[in-house]
Amino acid sequence: MELKEQLSGVPGMLRPFKAYLRGLEPGAGDQVVYYGCPGTCTPFIELLGFAVRDLPVEQVYVPYVDETAAKIIRPVGGVGMQVSGDAARVDPEVVVLMGGLAMPGVPVTKEAVRAVVGAHTGAKVVGICFMQMFEKAGWLDAFDFDLIIDAAIDPVRVWG
Repeated sequence: MELKEQLSGVPGMLRPFKAYLRGLEPGAGDQVVYYGCPGTCTPFIELLGFAVRDLPVEQVYVPYVDETAAKIIRPVGGVGMQVSGDAARVDPEVVVLMGGLAMPGVPVTKEAVRAVVGAHTGAKVVGICFMQMFEKAGWLDAFDFDLIIDAAIDPVRVWG
């Protein structure tokens, strides 16, 4: 893969994601399925979901790779997008792998993620991570990513 552009801040993550999905010309009911770690990845998934809320896609969150626990992501007035309690079927047009899955100590293996992705033949694969997590974990060669968005959170300043 080659570097296409370098952006900054939250819009630098959201705009290319939305542009990519819009370019796929999704139809009503096409699924974007986000796989990530509960807690840490969830707010970023909801933020990405908010960015594409006007596209005619169904958005689904899968904790780790447990598709039996899949939940629909819905708009909540005055709040944004939220993972609901509603169970969801999983049939993605686009698989979004969050970088948290590749972090050390996460209770999921690269092989388990690869098996889930491989079960969805024909789905596009998007990776969204921070601080070169996919590269550091050796995932760039393990997955055929159609798009990777790699953001940096550096520096983090704490004032007291």
